[in-house]
Amino acid sequence: MKKLFMIGAFLIGGFSLSLAQEIELSESNVDLGNIAYGGKAVTTIQVKNTGTKPLVISKADASCGCTVPKVPKDPIMPGKSADMTIEYTTTTKPGAFNKTVTINSNAITEGRKIFRIKGVVADNPNAPKAAPAAASVKK
Repeated sequence: MKKLFMIGAFLIGGFSLSLAQEIELSESNVDLGNIAYGGKAVTTIQVKNTGTKPLVISKADASCGCTVPKVPKDPIMPGKSADMTIEYTTTTKPGAFNKTVTINSNAITEGRKIFRIKGVVADNPNAPKAAPAAASVKK
């Protein structure tokens, strides 16, 4: 009897997981390329619900204040997709960057998904140029 109960519990649990909400991103890494110093870059990805119940994105946290994710406010219905926009604003630091956005949702198998953006911020054109080193005089 105990074995029969356990088998029933596993079957019901497995069935309920098959009737769950799942999240799929159109891309998990985006290269924004070269960005002008003081500029801004925006990318949009598709968030798809591959499950059978509505997918709700509760929040998206960026690894820094220069990266701002904008997530869908409404639940994403089964089989449907919605846009998620990520805006990166350059700050006072030229050079390569690699930022992450952690997406939290009610998805059963992956409630947290990580999305990455990277690129290169150009040098500040208004930055003072370094003075050339003085030539040493040999006698």
